[in-house]
Amino acid sequence: MAEKIRIGALISGGGSNLQAIIDACESGAIDAEMVFVGSDNPGAGGLDRAEKNGIPTFVVDYSAIIKRVRKTPAKALLPDDCDLADLIARQHLVAGDSDVGKIKTFMHSRVIAEAQLLAAMDDRPFDLLVLAGFMRNLTPYLIDRVNIDPANPRIMNIHPALLPAFPGVDGYGDTWRYGCKVGGCTVHFIDYGEDSGPIIGQKSFEIRVDDTLDSIKKRGLELEWQLYPECIQLFAENRLKTVKMTWPLDNVRHVRRTVVKVAQPI
Repeated sequence: MAEKIRIGALISGGGSNLQAIIDACESGAIDAEMVFVGSDNPGAGGLDRAEKNGIPTFVVDYSAIIKRVRKTPAKALLPDDCDLADLIARQHLVAGDSDVGKIKTFMHSRVIAEAQLLAAMDDRPFDLLVLAGFMRNLTPYLIDRVNIDPANPRIMNIHPALLPAFPGVDGYGDTWRYGCKVGGCTVHFIDYGEDSGPIIGQKSFEIRVDDTLDSIKKRGLELEWQLYPECIQLFAENRLKTVKMTWPLDNVRHVRRTVVKVAQPI
């Protein structure tokens, strides 16, 4: 029997992907155990799922933190190890030509929340952090403290579209409105941008003429529940390797990307 990895999860809502991962752990489809579930939302239904399965939970109320930072920013102290200017320079979540004050407020509130997430996770060691419907973007502050070895990322996310198409909060809706003939979902590692990290796996389905947005979401979710455990198991088997690759755009310009290669089992 393979040694089990420890999984931590962050959620915002009902936690259907969380349940799929919990079930896969219990059935042995994933060589892993869930060691905690955290949420930015005190009312997240997924917290009840975790508690019913005996998994420790915690909440960091992002909305309350954001409200406090906006109201009295001078009293909202950043952690001592935070260089806000450096974080703003390295993040790819907000465009550089956006309002400087808004960027600073955004990063200020997120770092305070992330410091509380890290504190809550500190006594709960984990090997992989999965975002299972966690509706908050992560900044370099948290990412760098989880990805201790940049060559071996360990924050995974699932997205309701075939990335790099349709990043953001409404992947299935964007796919539907654009008139695509194929939809799907993507599991990827987190980087400093929005849904821009190295892709681990994807599943797709045909969009039929009689489909509705609801039917697309339903079929997409069913694929998500299959794909996420499969990708986590690849991580558990130590088969996911990130490599940097370069492709020519033309005779002068090149694009460089980090991609994931899946190693064959030994």
